[in-house]
This record gives sequence, structure tokens and C-alpha cells, in this order.
Amino acid sequence: MGELNKDNHRTLWGDAWRQFRRHRFAMAGLFIFATFVMACAVGPFIYRTPSDVIDFAHANEGPSLQHPLGTNDRGEDLLARILYGGRVSLAVGVVAMLLGVALGTLIGAIAGYFGGLVDTLLMRLTELLISLPQLPLLLLIVYFFRDALRDIVGIYAGTFLMMVAVLGGLQWMKVARLVRASFLAIKTKEYIEAAHCIGVPPVRMIVHHMLPNAASGIIVSGSLAVAGVIIAESTLSFLGMGFPPDYPTWGRLLYDAKDLLAIAPHVVLIPGAMIFLTVLSINFIGDGLRDALDPRK
Repeated sequence: MGELNKDNHRTLWGDAWRQFRRHRFAMAGLFIFATFVMACAVGPFIYRTPSDVIDFAHANEGPSLQHPLGTNDRGEDLLARILYGGRVSLAVGVVAMLLGVALGTLIGAIAGYFGGLVDTLLMRLTELLISLPQLPLLLLIVYFFRDALRDIVGIYAGTFLMMVAVLGGLQWMKVARLVRASFLAIKTKEYIEAAHCIGVPPVRMIVHHMLPNAASGIIVSGSLAVAGVIIAESTLSFLGMGFPPDYPTWGRLLYDAKDLLAIAPHVVLIPGAMIFLTVLSINFIGDGLRDALDPRK
């Protein structure tokens, strides 16, 4: 009787969490990613060393008790800049992912539900944007709109909004195709036909009956999109088209240290390791979510 009562209290998300916990690499990725997020969120309040104090007397020093991760070529504390810049890199990744997933879900749901000419037009637009080379397109958009947006809302807010809009605006296509495919499959189910027969309106049909059944694929795609956005932001910052020098994102730290590999390798390796571990942990989380939300397992 006790086992029966226990099974009666099982939920879909509870089963998914139990399945996720069995994935060792996914749990390791979740631990690493959560550690980085917590460190960047509360670290600057605990580690009070300023990130922008220049001290040429201690330039390019290796890790020490005074500077746990060493200093850069201007004597600035690298740990403080890693913690401060990580906020920006992670925030851009998460916000741009949410924008891309929301836009992709909306377009994919409309295309999959209504079909016909609407589906054809939206999918051709999606395929057109997927076929474009993303890095040159990113550089072109940033080059033309960076200064105008900075003049309107300021250099920091303008750069952040531009990064989120550009990176999120180029992440929705894969989500849209995934959601469309899910909706096309769900649309043939018996309960959808029954809902049509009782006159359920399209918006309610999409939001309450179809979207929850496509949520697993959206969640997995969103988790993996964060990694793609972080890499894209780091690439733009490394090329000098991202945040200004006093906004030390991890990509910007790599750009500033690109000429120091021979004399101060820690200045290059540490930001690179942060990007590598963050992206790797997110990919492990995505793999775990894919297995946990797979109805065949």
C-alpha cells in the first residue's frame, strides 16, 4: 500500500529530476555552472578587491596570496575582473537565450499550428536566416548600430541591449524549426481533435494543450543556446566589437591578453578556462535534460 501511495504522488517533473540525477556528467555540469553563477553573483561582495585599480608595480604577476589568480599587464586583480565580467557574460547568455527561445517558440507555434501559406512563409524566412554566415552578420550589425544605440541609452546599457538583441535575434531559428515539428506531430493527436470539436480557440489550444507537450524540446534547446550565446559574445569581445575595455567580460579579457601568452600565460588561460568550463557544463546539462525529458526512457 505504501508503494502504491508513493507512485500516486509521482509527477512528470519529479520523474525527470530523478532521471536527471542519474546522469553523472549532467550533475557535474549543473554543479560547475551553479558555482560560477553564485561566484559571479555574490563573489564581488565577498572578495572586495577592486577590479579597476591599476598597479604597474605588480603587473603580470602570477597567482599569489594577495592576488589569487594573478594580475594583468596593468596590475589589475584578475580574480576581481573574472567575477565582475562573469556577471555580464552570463547575463548576456541567459537574457539572449530567453529572447531567442521566446521568439522561436512564437514563430514555430504559429507555423506549426496554422500551416499552409503562413507555415511556408515563416519557414522560408527561417531557412534564409539559418543559411547566412552568423559571424560576419553579427559583425555587420554591431558595426552599423553600436554607436547609435550607445548615444540613445548610454555606452554600457546600449552595448548590453545590442548584444542581447543581436545574439538573441540569431538564436531563434533552430527553436522555431523544433517547435514547428513538435506542433505538426501534436496536431494529429486525438485530444487535439477533441478540443477542436468542442470549439477551443486557437490561442488556448496553443498555450494550454500543445505548448506543454513541446516544452521538453524547448527546454533542452534553450539550455544549449546559452552556450552558443556565451561563445558568440566572447568572440565579438575578442574581436574588439563587444563591450568597452572597462567592462571586463571574459571575451574582453582574452582580447586584452592576446599578446601576453608568452610572458604571462595565466592572463590568457584563466579567462579561456572559464569560457570552456561554462560552455562544457551547459552542454552536459543539455545532454542530461534531453535524456531526462525523453518519454521513451
